[in-house]
Amino acid sequence: MIIGSRRRPTIASKFRQRRWALAVPFFTQSSTFSELWPETRRHIVDVLDRGKYSHGHKVVELEEALAAYTGAKHVVGVNSGTDALVLLLRACGLRPGDEVVVPAFSFVASASAVVLAGGRPVFADIEPDGYGIDPAALAAVATERTRFVMPVHLFCQPADMTGVGETARGLGLAVVEDSAEAIGMRYGGTHAGLLGAGGVLSFFPTKTLGALGDAGAVLTDDPVVAETVAALRHHGRFGPTAAHFPAINTTTGAVGVNSKMDDLQAAVLLAKLDRLDADVERRAVLAHRYTELLADVPGVRKLPSVLPRRADVRGVFYVYAIEVDRRDELAAHLAARGVGTETYYPTPLHLQPCFADLGHRPGDFPRAEAACRDALALPLYPDLREADVALVCQGIRDFYRFAEAA
Repeated sequence: MIIGSRRRPTIASKFRQRRWALAVPFFTQSSTFSELWPETRRHIVDVLDRGKYSHGHKVVELEEALAAYTGAKHVVGVNSGTDALVLLLRACGLRPGDEVVVPAFSFVASASAVVLAGGRPVFADIEPDGYGIDPAALAAVATERTRFVMPVHLFCQPADMTGVGETARGLGLAVVEDSAEAIGMRYGGTHAGLLGAGGVLSFFPTKTLGALGDAGAVLTDDPVVAETVAALRHHGRFGPTAAHFPAINTTTGAVGVNSKMDDLQAAVLLAKLDRLDADVERRAVLAHRYTELLADVPGVRKLPSVLPRRADVRGVFYVYAIEVDRRDELAAHLAARGVGTETYYPTPLHLQPCFADLGHRPGDFPRAEAACRDALALPLYPDLREADVALVCQGIRDFYRFAEAA
C-alpha cells in the first residue's frame, strides 16, 4: 500500500452514493418487497420444493388467480408483455404482410410486436383529449390489407373501446388490445384485454403488478386462441405442457418460441396479487394529491384524468403523465433536485428509425408528436409518500416561478 494514496471507490459504493443522492426516485418497490417477503418466501419455497422452475405449477396457479381477478376465461403466462403481443397476434391468425393499425403514441413494442409476428404496422393519430387511438383516425388509415386494430390502454385509462369497436366492425377488423399497462382497468364492466379477440398484461417491475424481472400474460375468452398461444410459448407443442418435465416428447404442431414464464416470477406475482387492489387505491390517492398541488401551476398545461366514455370506466393510475412547457428543461431541473422522471415517449412511433421504411415524416400525426414533445411522467408507486409528492410539485412550481422571473 502506498502511503497517502486514496482508496478507489468500488462499484457498490458508487451505487450507494447515487442512490442516496436521489431524493425521490422515479420508481422503487423496496418497502413493498420488505413487507411481502414472508408471503413471497412461502411461494418461492414451494417452487424449490417442487423442483420445476419454469412453466410449472406456480405458473398455473398464477394463471388461475389472474383469470379470477380479470374475469378472463383463459390466461396464458409467458416471459414478457412483448412476447404476449407477438404470440396473441399469431394465434389470432395474423398472416405475413397483414396490416395492423397501431396508435402513433405508444411504447415501441406495440408496433415492433406486429413486425415480429409477421405483420405490417399502420399508424394512426391519438384522440384529442387522451392518449388512446382516435377511432376517426383509424378509419382514415385502414386499407384493404388491414385486418387488425390494436388499441393501447395508456397511463390511467382504457382507450375509447366503444368508438374503436364500432369502427372496427364497420371495417371488418379484429380487435387485439395492447393492455400491457391496464391490469385493473375496466370498460363497461369488462376488464381491459377482454373487449376483443384478446389482450395482454406486462409484469415488468414498474407495472401496477410488477415482477422482479420480465413476465407477461395473454388474456382471452377464446379457447382456440388460448390453446394456440399456450403451444407457441412452448416451441409449438400442443397438449399439456405445464409442470411436465422436461416436455420434450410432446408433438410439435407449429413453429413456436421459448417464452415460458419463470416460476420464480410467478411466485413474486402471486404474493403481490393479494394487495393489488390496495396498491391501485394508493396510486389513486397519490394521483389526486398531484392534481391538487399542480392545478394552478403556470407552465403545467395538462393534468391526467379519466375521460368520460359511453360506458362506465374504471381507470387505474399506472403513470401520472403531465404535459408541460419546456419539458426537457423541467426534467433536468427536477433531476438536479434528486427527482426522477421519465419521458413517455420521446419519439412517436412513425418517426422511430426502425420504421423509417414506412416513409412517414414530421407532421403526419400531430397529436402524437405534440404528446411526445410535452409529456413528462412523475414518480408514482405505492412506496411513494405524500411528502415526496409535495417535494416533486414544489420543484415544478419553483421551475416555472424562476422561468417567469428570468
